[in-house]
This record gives sequence, C-alpha cells and structure tokens, in this order.
Amino acid sequence: MSRARSSRLLVSLAIIAGLLGGCRDAGEGDYVNVTGKIFVFNYRIAQATYLLTLGKLRPLPDGAILEATFENPAGGTPFVVRQKIWPMMEKITVESPPIKCVKANREYKVSMRLEDASGKILQIIERKMISDVDQSVMPDKPLVVGPFYDPNPDKGLGENSSAACPA
Repeated sequence: MSRARSSRLLVSLAIIAGLLGGCRDAGEGDYVNVTGKIFVFNYRIAQATYLLTLGKLRPLPDGAILEATFENPAGGTPFVVRQKIWPMMEKITVESPPIKCVKANREYKVSMRLEDASGKILQIIERKMISDVDQSVMPDKPLVVGPFYDPNPDKGLGENSSAACPA
C-alpha cells in the first residue's frame, strides 16, 4: 500500500470515528436545561402562574417523569406538579397551578427532579424566579367568563385581595 493511500485511509477512519463518537450517547451529563422561565399574569381570568420551558440535551429514557416544586408566594405548602415526559418531546413546558400574592423583585424557589420510570433521580434543577410585576396589578375577579370570553356580569370587581398576602 502506498504511503499516500494509507494516509487517506487513516484520515477517513479518523473522520468516521469522530462522526460515530459524536452521535452516540455517552450516558453522562444533563438531560435537560432551562431555556425559559417567567411568571404569567393573565389579567383576563385574574390568574397568575409560574411557567418554565426546558430543552432536551440528550435522549430521555422511556417513562421519564418531571416533578416540579414551586414555592407558594402566599405561604404554606409548595405546589407540586408531576408530568410524564415523552421521549420525542424536544421542548418541555411545566406550569404551576394558579398562584396568589406574587411580589415584585422577590425571589421564589423552583426545583425540578427528572426521574426514570423506576423513580431513580436522573437530574435535579433548582432555580430562583423573580417577577418584575406585583400581583396587586391583577383584578380580584376575572374580567371575562366562559369559553367565549364573555364579559364578567359581576361588575363589582371589589378590592384587590393582595391585602390578604403576607408582607
């Protein structure tokens, strides 16, 4: 075999090995990362929630579960949301139940656990979320009701319930 031919063969093998190495899952590192986090204030229905978006970094095992724990801004028991993660999902969103008493410029803790089907923890993510808007800007009652967003017949929207929130 000529020297030039053996050099081309070695270069070709190195390229193939590099491509194959880049395609396989080494089984190390994070499965997901946080790509977005925000407080959603839906003034139409007088409701606020936490909303996080996660991006997949590598394939997830079948039956994976995401458990998110959200600090309760009103105090008391944190909110816990568990949801199945489908292997084909590229983007994952997790939203809290409705929350009350969000204060502007205050940190709220969110933690997420990614588990496999047997409950083994694959990854833990902890974040702090800060709202730049205070929930006192929200109406006390929905402005609209029903599936067609009809105006709320209860015109007396009352005073804002933020007075019942912890300081």
